[in-house]
Amino acid sequence: MRKVLALAAIGEATTGFLLIVCPAIVVRLICGAEIDGPGVIVSRIFGISLVAISVACWPAENSPQPLYGMLTYTTLAAVYLIAVGIRGDVGVLLWPAVVLHAVLAFILGGACLKQVKRSPTQ
Repeated sequence: MRKVLALAAIGEATTGFLLIVCPAIVVRLICGAEIDGPGVIVSRIFGISLVAISVACWPAENSPQPLYGMLTYTTLAAVYLIAVGIRGDVGVLLWPAVVLHAVLAFILGGACLKQVKRSPTQ
């Protein structure tokens, strides 16, 4: 579980850093659209948020909280990206991003279930 969570955190941090450094390229690859002005600013803020959630979700010793945080994020990201894709705002990396988030949510969800089964009942 810790390896999957660490991998997810590294992936999101990488995407965040790319959004901070070159938001126009990342948005073009995911959404197939160009951005400028306020779109660049919002994309960089989103990048900062991804880096922050990656730090917050880094696997901690015997704590399920990072796992739940990353599961929540990756599930909501998958659902939102599906909605974006249905609207037709599709870049070359949109559907691969949906698949990646969906697979990650499935793996993290399984890890959450194992965590719940292992924790003592009170």
